[in-house]
Amino acid sequence: MTNLSLEQKIGQLFILGFSGAMFRPDHPIVQDINKRNLGGVIIFDRFLAASRDTNNIVNAKQLSLLIASLQEQADEPLLVAVDQEGGQVNRFRKERGFPVTPAAMKLGKSSDLNLTIESAQQTARMLRNVGVNLNLAPVVDLNVYKENPIIGKYGRSFSADPAIVTAHSRAWIIEHRQQGILSCLKHFPGHGSSHTDSHLGFVDITKTWKDTELLPYQHLISENQADSIMLGHLFNRNFDDQYPATLSRATIQTLVRQRLQFEGVVISDDMQMKAITGHYGLEDACCKALAAGVDLLIIGNNLNYDPFILTKVRDAIFRGIDEGTITEAIIEEAWSRIQDLKKSIPLPTRHGKQ
Repeated sequence: MTNLSLEQKIGQLFILGFSGAMFRPDHPIVQDINKRNLGGVIIFDRFLAASRDTNNIVNAKQLSLLIASLQEQADEPLLVAVDQEGGQVNRFRKERGFPVTPAAMKLGKSSDLNLTIESAQQTARMLRNVGVNLNLAPVVDLNVYKENPIIGKYGRSFSADPAIVTAHSRAWIIEHRQQGILSCLKHFPGHGSSHTDSHLGFVDITKTWKDTELLPYQHLISENQADSIMLGHLFNRNFDDQYPATLSRATIQTLVRQRLQFEGVVISDDMQMKAITGHYGLEDACCKALAAGVDLLIIGNNLNYDPFILTKVRDAIFRGIDEGTITEAIIEEAWSRIQDLKKSIPLPTRHGKQ
């Protein structure tokens, strides 16, 4: 599409979760794609907001049809994202016919990269076969605090050694790219030293964070191995004494853009996590994140479900533009980066809108 309106460009700045393993034409996600030019969707196995054990993923055939049907609704190809790290962060369950891969911690303990390469190949092929094109992995957090309730406890980090984390992450990314799958380095600037969980509330890493936590980002960016970077909802007073990374212009511009020289897409962690909603409110936080320089906002719509959330956030962004807290230039810059990211993946075969 060319000559998009400002509203259509705003729609491209979001990855949105939705309910159900199939949909009818009046499903809210179809309306968001058709009427609001939604940029992407995120897939979940469970529907936490309704305490349901099944959501978007039932089996491979069903999911492939679901994603293909969503793509056919779109004027622009959708980013289809998932958190598929392996281990306990695993949306594709064995009991639903999907292959299982080890957690990063187990992979990082190996003396070579063979198991990581095999796991990444298996994961990327599985994602390609069902139509997912963006894996929100690998985790490049350093396993600094072993009892970390959301990283160390679940074995999500390859190692405390930045060289080991970099090597395994590089192997992961390369195998995904060979299957046409984008990756995402997370959780910037580093969640591995935290003593609390950003899903549950405010996380302050000021006293625990070390500069070495940036090394995997630095190396992978310099090697052109970073498709995208996810910001964690992490507060560090040394970077910004008011906002966590997701809402911090100082963090994004000084660290990500200037120090690390990253020019690609910066993605938010789920904006519905309590580290954000418990302090700022979702709509206001989305506006602050865009103003700070986040390109692509994830609203999982899974911790809490609101079928009209995209419309509400879009209206808040227009208010921000009217009030001068967000500029059209910021929207344009983010939209342009997202278009470049989408151009880097093979487009799905579609028989619907062109």
